[in-house]
Amino acid sequence: MSSLTRNHSRIDRELTRELTGACEQAKGEIIGFEWLTHQADYSRIPYRLVVTWIFDSEANRLAASGGGNNATIQALTVAAIQQSGIGLSNVTFTVALDSEERCATLHGGDWRSRLNARPGSGGKHG
Repeated sequence: MSSLTRNHSRIDRELTRELTGACEQAKGEIIGFEWLTHQADYSRIPYRLVVTWIFDSEANRLAASGGGNNATIQALTVAAIQQSGIGLSNVTFTVALDSEERCATLHGGDWRSRLNARPGSGGKHG
């Protein structure tokens, strides 16, 4: 394993750990929030990093995106990225909000297909 591959693996482990903490915190604060995942091209991080927050329903996703919860989601995501050691000089990652309901309707509940169908979604899923 090359040192570059080891470094990417280390970054992914740290990012996964920090995002897991953000996820657990959000579950207690944001109605309908269920889980999150991330995709990254570690050779181009943070420019190719997408953190997807998954809600139980479209109604709860829309409520979160339109209210104060959007700021909470952004803040938790930024903190997790920074705590994982990824330098952010500005917001260069993408936060996406999605729902179980929409995935079931459009992709038969297959999250891998749904996430891979997004433009620029290449990279590792976490």
